[in-house]
Amino acid sequence: DSTRSFVLLVRDLDAIVGDGTDDQLHWLVWNIPATATSLPAGVPSGAQLEGGMRQISVSGPYYRGPAAPSTGPHHHYVFELYALDTMLDVAAVTPGQQIQPAVTRAAVVAAMAGHVRGTATLVGTFRRAAP
Repeated sequence: DSTRSFVLLVRDLDAIVGDGTDDQLHWLVWNIPATATSLPAGVPSGAQLEGGMRQISVSGPYYRGPAAPSTGPHHHYVFELYALDTMLDVAAVTPGQQIQPAVTRAAVVAAMAGHVRGTATLVGTFRRAAP
C-alpha cells in the first residue's frame, strides 16, 4: 500500500570490474511508477525516460542484455526489484558527464536506505551459443 516507486537492478555476478570488489551493472532503472506491472519491450535509450524513470548501464543509458562469451562458464545474472515508499532524488546521467555507472548505482542504493518496503530477486544464467 505504501509503494511509490520501484527500482530494478540487473547485474552479472561473474563479471568483476574495477578493483575486483564490484560486479558488472547491466541495467539500473529507478523511479519506476508504483502503478507499473511490467516494463515494455524495447525501453528507449536515454537517461531520463517518460514518467520520471531514469536508467543507466555499464555501456550507456539503455538496457544492456546478457553478454557472456561462448567460451567459459555460464554467467549468473541477478534481477533485483525493490518496492520503495518514495521517489528517488538521484539525477539521471546526461550526455557528456563523466560519472561512472558504479557511482550512480551507489547513489541510488544509498538513497533507497530506509525506504525499501519489499524485494524480489530472480537469478538466471546465460552463455552465448558456440559459433
